[in-house]
Amino acid sequence: MGDSSSRAWCSRGPERHRGRRGASRRRLPATNADRTPTACQGPVHQGVGSEAGPIMGHSAGATGQGPPRWVLAVLLLSFTLGSSFSQPMPRVFLHFEDLSASESFEHYSLSEKPMDYRILLVDEDQDRMYVGCKDHVLSMNINNITHMTLKVFWPASTNKIEECQMAGKDPSHGCGNFLRVIQPFNRTHLFTCGSGAFSPVCAYINRGRRPEDQIFHIDSRPESGKGRCSFSPKVNTVSVMLNQELFSGMYIDFMGTDAAIFRSLTRRNAVRTDQHNSKWLSEPIFIDAQLLPDGSDPNDAKLYFFFRERLTDNNGNTKHIHAMVARVCPNDVGGQRSLVNKWTTFLKARMVCSVVEEDGTETHFDELESVFLLEIDHPKSLLVFAVFTSTSSVFKGSAVCVYNMADILTVFNGPFAHRDGPNHQWVAYQGRIPYPRPGTCPGGAFTPNIHTTKELPDDVVNFIRNHPLMFNPIYPVGRKPLVVRTNADYKYTAIAVDKVTAADGQYQVLFLGTDRGSIQKLIALPGNHSVNNDLILEELQVFKSNTPVTNLRISSKKQQLYVSSEYGVSQVSLHRCHAYGSACADCCLARDPYCAWDGRSCSRFYPMGKRRSRRQDIMHGNPLTQCRGFNLKAYRNAAEMMQYGVKNNTTFLECPPKSPQASIRWLIQRDNDRRKEVKMSDRVVSTDEGLLIRFVQLSDQGLYYCMATENGFKRTVAKIRLKVLSDHLVGTLLDKQRSRWTWENAVHPKALAHALHPGNTAAARQYCKSQQQQGVLGPARGDLAKLKSLMDHRRSRSRRNHLPGA
Repeated sequence: MGDSSSRAWCSRGPERHRGRRGASRRRLPATNADRTPTACQGPVHQGVGSEAGPIMGHSAGATGQGPPRWVLAVLLLSFTLGSSFSQPMPRVFLHFEDLSASESFEHYSLSEKPMDYRILLVDEDQDRMYVGCKDHVLSMNINNITHMTLKVFWPASTNKIEECQMAGKDPSHGCGNFLRVIQPFNRTHLFTCGSGAFSPVCAYINRGRRPEDQIFHIDSRPESGKGRCSFSPKVNTVSVMLNQELFSGMYIDFMGTDAAIFRSLTRRNAVRTDQHNSKWLSEPIFIDAQLLPDGSDPNDAKLYFFFRERLTDNNGNTKHIHAMVARVCPNDVGGQRSLVNKWTTFLKARMVCSVVEEDGTETHFDELESVFLLEIDHPKSLLVFAVFTSTSSVFKGSAVCVYNMADILTVFNGPFAHRDGPNHQWVAYQGRIPYPRPGTCPGGAFTPNIHTTKELPDDVVNFIRNHPLMFNPIYPVGRKPLVVRTNADYKYTAIAVDKVTAADGQYQVLFLGTDRGSIQKLIALPGNHSVNNDLILEELQVFKSNTPVTNLRISSKKQQLYVSSEYGVSQVSLHRCHAYGSACADCCLARDPYCAWDGRSCSRFYPMGKRRSRRQDIMHGNPLTQCRGFNLKAYRNAAEMMQYGVKNNTTFLECPPKSPQASIRWLIQRDNDRRKEVKMSDRVVSTDEGLLIRFVQLSDQGLYYCMATENGFKRTVAKIRLKVLSDHLVGTLLDKQRSRWTWENAVHPKALAHALHPGNTAAARQYCKSQQQQGVLGPARGDLAKLKSLMDHRRSRSRRNHLPGA
């Protein structure tokens, strides 16, 4: 109302001004700050000669009086982790409804009921993705998962369902055929297995030679899935198909006590891990399996199984969870006299993901949740990204650690672990290592004359049986996590990574699934010695409910991310550049490697483009250097607005920041004096949406500046001139005991209109005219409400016409 640079309205409380923020910038729920971090595993392992050994940490006990050292460490970590790893906020948060209305998102489900969807295979050559769930196998189009979806209905037999229910298993979440294995058998067929109502079953599915054939049906008689798929759908099964042989990590019995890494579906003899030998496997939960090279000879390639397991401490009592990686040679056929039909090349090592405090205390994240492998070019290598959690009764948190494949190979080529008994410390094996080195594949670069594992000497096979564990643990790159989350109300459950080339280099963009049905997209920039500086670019609620994300698959070729949970499968684009804002500074501050300012909007960045107007700065995110010439001066300033408060009442100065990552500071300027910082108190409170002033006083009058600072870049988000009206003036309008016109003699209408604002004269006149035309008039409070509605209408018009960027 009035001039184009201002708007006027009265406020009696903050409830009228609650967040009118855009959907693309909705704030996340507050973190659960009352969760206390902690629990440590003792000092940093030093490898050979370490008292801690390769598996168990050594907790230092108390000496003399006072609490033991680990208790002090818990208290220290409760403070240091909470302060060092403050939880970053995403710059953009999109709810499921917002995503559903966009063109960059698709969602598919067979039913509203939970059916435990798992993305088990992505075939980019045929543009298909294969998903297993309860009683169904799905073939999806990776360009759009809602188009041309083919289904195979494959329930468990009635007899097996009845037997399952009689055994006391869950009818809805256990006594069904939950698909857990989908592997390519040849060009036309898939080999699939399901839990079969606690009676695993497998079959071949014909998928045709080409996607356009639209062929998808079971093409064989069902066969037993024992040794190929776990009995319980709640127990993970991981698998790899090599040369039409299936390698699986699962539980092989109905009771879920016999875990094994198993080779089946083979013309050769079946091979498995040593049964009931806790040195090999101890209550493992399998996470992933991958075939990885070991040198240039393909015969040296090995199958790596990532899992977590429970191991007893040095006293043989408490069981602790540890993240492990084991490997076997695919051409292993077992031993001749010892370890017959058992792996003779099985070795394993512990994966450490921990935060080291200044006093040497090491806080561990040991529960491995997800693994992703990424090839890098400079230097040529392979990186293993792993998500860990810690959910002890004392410490809850998540971390992402990155391991270099070269470091993993170094550990497997290092010393073996040895201890004389369950109550002894682990030490590096000092005896003679038999030849060829245990764990070496036959026919490889180091054993060209050994063609099968049955030719291995007995001392090599016996050594493997008793010494499957490596002494040195595998540490992440830099011996620190890439990402750490503590005191958060969520944990990470899955990970996928993409390599993105930006204007100032190549970045690894992480997509992290959470246990509340969302995906966080973030990058990690170099930080201090203890932890990296990670930026959450956006968070997407890809499911309606807060259901944990079970699988993530990424297609760099299609620029798509595929997500599964109990309730369905979602597909989302890797980037939404327009969501960051319509100004160059917003695009630059977002620091998204996928996006850049093209002179008109924030859009997809292509490194091969030669347009000079492409502005991008991921490392520094400095708009001052990137956005010169793009109306930066006007962006950093704000139009002045007028707001009225009533003395001794409450008023709210609205200032929602454009980014949750920005910090807000309030300044006030009184009577052309210099600007001063607003002092916060119980009466004056800064909130996420603005400044709340209780019991407004005449001294609160002035020009308020809402200053936002993000990544060192400062701008004025709002400039509000607050004018305080005396309670006597407003009281004359609200006095119920007087006639509606009794204030005429005390306050002239023109004076009242002038006191409110010159631009309100027309609204006041219109109000008076409407009152004179009515026969019976309501109380003064109702009249004032109508006058207020007219003013609000006028104010809304002023907003549309005069607010920048509206």
